[in-house]
Amino acid sequence: MAFRQRSEGLLAVAPQLRRQLATYQPVENGCYLFAEALEKPGNLGTLLRSADGAGANGVIVCDPCTDIWHPDVIHGSIGAFFGLPIFECTTEEALAWCRQWNIRTLAATPQAERLYTEIDMRGAIAIAVGTEQYGLSHTWLTAADEQIKLPMLGTANSLNVAMAATLLLYEVVRQRTA
Repeated sequence: MAFRQRSEGLLAVAPQLRRQLATYQPVENGCYLFAEALEKPGNLGTLLRSADGAGANGVIVCDPCTDIWHPDVIHGSIGAFFGLPIFECTTEEALAWCRQWNIRTLAATPQAERLYTEIDMRGAIAIAVGTEQYGLSHTWLTAADEQIKLPMLGTANSLNVAMAATLLLYEVVRQRTA
């Protein structure tokens, strides 16, 4: 009944609602975060919390490797899990949905030529981040409209996926409120 040693003394039973991306109509000039094949539930929970904080219009988990209903996802989201549209689908379905709705796709990768601050993020966009160990798949990297990177000035070549996604989402906020 309790996931950790300390229980809050509350229990709820509810059905798990799984939404279909194909039936979702995006908002005009929306911002969507695509997380491909994330393995760590805590990272996914943090992504949800950051997406909610930055005002993203939804999170799409592509080719999931962790259950979006895992207790660490829900706990890490600090409640954002219940207020944000969340979808699961394949990478191909995600890209097709973006094409259908003319949503520009940005693939985050350390190998990109352009910095994330050089990209106009004021229109409808989808920011894609990849697995903790390998990054985005070849499919995302080749099909995305643009590849973007964060500057890495030290010896590490990338950031934690949740931290990188947070920076990218808040760049959207910065550009849209400037």
